[in-house]
Amino acid sequence: MIYKRGKVYWYKFMWQGKLVRESTKQGNDKVARQMESAHRTSLAKGEVGLREKKPSPTLSEFIENRFEPWAKATFEKSSPKTWLDWYRVGLRALKAYKPLANCKLEEITGEKMADFAARRQTDGLQVSSINSSLRVLRRVLRLAVEWGALGSSPKVKLLPGEKHRERVVTPDEEAKYLTEAPEPLASVAAVLSDTGLRPEECFRLRWEAITWANGRQGTLLVTHGKTAAARRVLPMTPRVRNILETRWESAGKPQEGWAWAAPTRSGHIESSSLKRQHKQVFKTLAEQTQENNQKPVRRFVLYSLRHTFLTRLGESGCDAWTLARIAGHSDIRISARYVHPSEDAVLNAMSRLGGHKIGHSDNQAESSAVLARQLTQ
Repeated sequence: MIYKRGKVYWYKFMWQGKLVRESTKQGNDKVARQMESAHRTSLAKGEVGLREKKPSPTLSEFIENRFEPWAKATFEKSSPKTWLDWYRVGLRALKAYKPLANCKLEEITGEKMADFAARRQTDGLQVSSINSSLRVLRRVLRLAVEWGALGSSPKVKLLPGEKHRERVVTPDEEAKYLTEAPEPLASVAAVLSDTGLRPEECFRLRWEAITWANGRQGTLLVTHGKTAAARRVLPMTPRVRNILETRWESAGKPQEGWAWAAPTRSGHIESSSLKRQHKQVFKTLAEQTQENNQKPVRRFVLYSLRHTFLTRLGESGCDAWTLARIAGHSDIRISARYVHPSEDAVLNAMSRLGGHKIGHSDNQAESSAVLARQLTQ
């Protein structure tokens, strides 16, 4: 039989009790079938013997020699956070667990991956951190298959109970937070809340990516992100325009450079730059609520402001495709989580079909009324 891995076809069959599996290095299925048939014929005629299988590398060897150089070259400059906080951390965790790292790729099983996860739990790591390492392992194994180092990839099962950053900040909480937040935290938080940018995308914003004349308030171009879909143009709200324009003017109206310049290794603000200010804001708010007997503001991370923006966008009636473009999502299913059409939205969508020639009778108005009653019952 033949099957496709990535862009090329492989074939496999049993011969004298042994499995023969090879890549055709071809993207045409007809050519692949011909190559499989030719190999079977050669074996039957005795023209060739069973080919020696290439020695399978260990997980550690494959990571160090092939996967890590690829990941570093692909993400270190275009998306440093993806490389530093996801790939590099995950790969170090995999290489540190010797029972898995010393396994040959073809010997990695679900049981060994479960042992790795159990050991990480014993070490006191959160489920989200363990699942992050497992996702990196899944990516490693899938690329090993695509690159011909592994025949097929075992299923990687993630641990249940992972906490997602689904905190939605209320308008009242946002107002209290921004009132107490010092600069530059207050400005960054306001931009995140009005654009839905990922914090890393906001930190890497450059002056040459901002156009003051486009649209009503100007636009900003996101050039770096987790995926190719992250590259997008977003309109600025009046608040975002005011924040960035004030900052631009105070910097001497530069033509290029970081919008959030800072004395860091990268040259711009990092998450670590704002941690102390962020923590202090909640401490101050807690003291105020105790004095005034008010409802406390629950803690949230800066990423929650992106989730809050997208939630508000979905509740406003924005469709999933538009939301995906604004958010920079690579998968429409992620965007669909934020969109919950109301009954009115469903009825309006159905009513818009009235102008199309799809077999409507003269009693169309009456039929639409009946449909509306059925949908609302």
